[in-house]
Parts: sequence; C-alpha cells; structure tokens
Amino acid sequence: MRKTKGPGVNLARGEKHTNPTSDPDEMAIRALGITKAFGTRKAVDEVSFELPEGAFLSIFGPNGAGKTTLLRVLSTLARPSAGEAYICGVDLRENPDEARGLIGLISHQSMLYPDLTAEENLMLYARLYGVADPQARVSELLDAVGLSHRRLDQVRTFSRGMTQRISIARALVHDPKVVFLDEPYSGLDPHAVDIFDELIESVRGNRTFVMVSHDLAKGFAMCTHALVLARGRIVTYARKDDLDFADFSALYRDTVGMGVA
Repeated sequence: MRKTKGPGVNLARGEKHTNPTSDPDEMAIRALGITKAFGTRKAVDEVSFELPEGAFLSIFGPNGAGKTTLLRVLSTLARPSAGEAYICGVDLRENPDEARGLIGLISHQSMLYPDLTAEENLMLYARLYGVADPQARVSELLDAVGLSHRRLDQVRTFSRGMTQRISIARALVHDPKVVFLDEPYSGLDPHAVDIFDELIESVRGNRTFVMVSHDLAKGFAMCTHALVLARGRIVTYARKDDLDFADFSALYRDTVGMGVA
C-alpha cells in the first residue's frame, strides 16, 4: 500500500470545514456508469455522479436500493460489473491498492480484532498502511476519540459506542482523503450518537465523506450533497443548498414510498 507521511490534522483539535469547490479538476469521487450485477439482478444500475473534495454526501434509499453495494464498489470491496470509478483521480480498477491508501471505511462491522487491545488493533492497521511513527499516530488517535484510558483493554470489553469510536480511529489511522460510512449510527444510544457526531465534526477538515443513512433528517442535516437511490438507480442528486428539506422529503416519499425511515 502507499506509504503515508504520518498524521495530518490534529484530530483532538480538528479543522473548520470548508465549502467544496465546483472545479472539475478537484473531484474527490467520480462515478461513471457504475453497474453491479448479481446474476441477472442489477443492484446498482448505471450510477454516475461527481463529488467535490471536502464535500459530505448522504445517500438515501429503501432497503435493497443498492446503497451499500455502491459504497462497497467505491471503497474497493467489490468490483463493478461495468463502469468506472475514481478516488481523487485514482482509477479503482487499475490501481486499487493506491486507492485504498486514500480511503477510510466505517461499516456495520468494526473490522477490529476483539481479542486485541485498542492499542494493538490500531498499531496493526498503522503498520499495514506504512504509517510513519505508528506509536505517535496511535496515541494521537486514542486521545482524539477519548479512549486513551482504555488503550490496554481488549476490544471485546467495549460497548457498541466505544467500539464505533475505535473504528473511527482505525479508519483514520492513515489520514485518508475520503471516508465512507455505512449507517454508522446503527445500534448507538443517544449519548453515543452525540459523541459520534462530535468526533465526525472534529475530523472533517477538508476530508470528503460519503454516508449511507436511513435517517433522512439527520443525513440531510450533515450533508453538503444528497443522493437518493431506488432499485439501483439515482432518483435525484443535488447540492443541499439547492434543495428545500420539505420538498426533498416529499420527493423521497413519493418516489421511494418508504417515508423518512
């Protein structure tokens, strides 16, 4: 994998989020006719969009709409049946390893080893990514997610909320430019949701985020761009500044027929 230069932003302090640029040369993600078929069924069907650097895209749609499949293709966990995708200009088909060095992923699974400690998990990923001075990076991340005091405890002893916080640290260990989140709030209690919100805001900086969500109100509040999928196809894709939430909610209900849940 591509070697990184160690920590970027100070995660305990964070950076102010900046508005994305519309310059086509500064696109964090370009999806061109992405299709993913399982037999004769197309889970994702000719999806195309461009997302500027520093943007936050929320992807909505009912179960089976193709949201997670699209996320898996963009995060290199699945190869498309057709189409092209680029992360910060890197072709996912031609250079998947280079692309993975630019990507962080937080999904339903923590991708952590339960019998290892929090520190051991993060050290493992830091070394896999070739992070310079991994011990310093791990210490910074543990402090940023508020779990320095549990660094020597096995992950199996952590609550769901604490596991998600370590998952954030794991996803950011190599200072990725693009972070994918697949329903990251699933199973979190209200207190854990608040902590998670604060952590995401503190690490946004100029990173690009793509989040799959079933919560229309929350996903809309967090995003700079919104995309609705239904039956594997894009129903609508637009900047949030160009959308009215009431109209967007109505469009979602009318098109998808699933309300805002």
